[in-house]
Amino acid sequence: MSGIVWLALDGVGHPKDAPPGSAWEQELPALRPLIEAGLPLDATLGVPGLPQSGTGQSCWLTGQDAVRRMGRGGAGEHFGPYPGPTLQALLREASLPVRLKRGGGSAALLNFYPPGYFAAHARRPRHGCFPYAFLAAGLTLNPPGLPSVAPTLGLGYAAPWPATLGLDEVQRSGEAVARAAGGHDLLVLDLWLSDLLGHQGRPDAPLELLSAGRRYLRHLDALLAGLLGAGARVAISSDHGNFENLGVKSHTLARVPFAGSGVDLGRPGNIAEAGAVMAGWFGLG
Repeated sequence: MSGIVWLALDGVGHPKDAPPGSAWEQELPALRPLIEAGLPLDATLGVPGLPQSGTGQSCWLTGQDAVRRMGRGGAGEHFGPYPGPTLQALLREASLPVRLKRGGGSAALLNFYPPGYFAAHARRPRHGCFPYAFLAAGLTLNPPGLPSVAPTLGLGYAAPWPATLGLDEVQRSGEAVARAAGGHDLLVLDLWLSDLLGHQGRPDAPLELLSAGRRYLRHLDALLAGLLGAGARVAISSDHGNFENLGVKSHTLARVPFAGSGVDLGRPGNIAEAGAVMAGWFGLG
C-alpha cells in the first residue's frame, strides 16, 4: 500500500469559519470537496489567546496537547512561530518522524530548502517545527532521490505573488510526489505561504492580496489533483486560522481543516486528538 502524503497547511482556517468574500469562495474541484468531507477542528485547546504555529504544529506532530506543555502550572500558552526548548524536547521525543524512524519506518520532508536557508541557520539555528522534527529523527532536508517541492507551490515569494509555474506543472509535481509515496510510509509538505499571505491582511486589504490568496488555493488544488489522480493517500491539516480572513493581520480563532483520502479520520475534536489519529495510522497510537 502507498504511504501517506501529508499536506501540512500553515494558518488556514476552515472555510466554514471564513468571512464572506474569502479566498475559499471559488471553484476548487479537488480541494474543496475533500475539505468539506473532512472535519473542522478546534485549535485553541481550551486556552485563551490566539493559536500559534509552534504549539499548533507540535500538537499535530506529536498527538499531544503541546499548548498545555507551555505556561506556568499547566495553565497552557500558545507559543510560536518557532519551537523553543520545551517544544523542541517534545518534538525530539514524540514527533511522528522520530517515532517512525525509531520503529523502522521511513519518512521524508519534501520541501525545497535553498542555500540561503542553510546559511541563515548556520548563523542562527531557528528551524520551524517540521524541519526540526525531521532533523531530530536524523533525516536530511532536501532528501536526495525524491521530488523537491517549493512550499510557495509556484507563486512568487513577494507581492504581488505572481504565478511562476502553471497549474499543469503543479499538478505534475503532485503526480511525482504520489509516485514517490510508494516507497515511504510518510511524505510531508510544510506549506507555509498561506500564513505569510495571512499576515499581510488588513481591513483595507488590496485586491492583489485576495487575488494571491485565490491563486495559492488554485495551486494547492492542482497539487492535490495530481496526488489524487495518481492514487496517493493524502492527509490535510492546518495549525491555526489566519489566511481564511485576509481582512485581519493576526491569527484567528477559526477552526482548522482535517481532511484526507484513503485514511480514516476518526472522530477527533481538536488538533492534538487528530495528531494522535495520524500516529495511529502507522501503528503508533
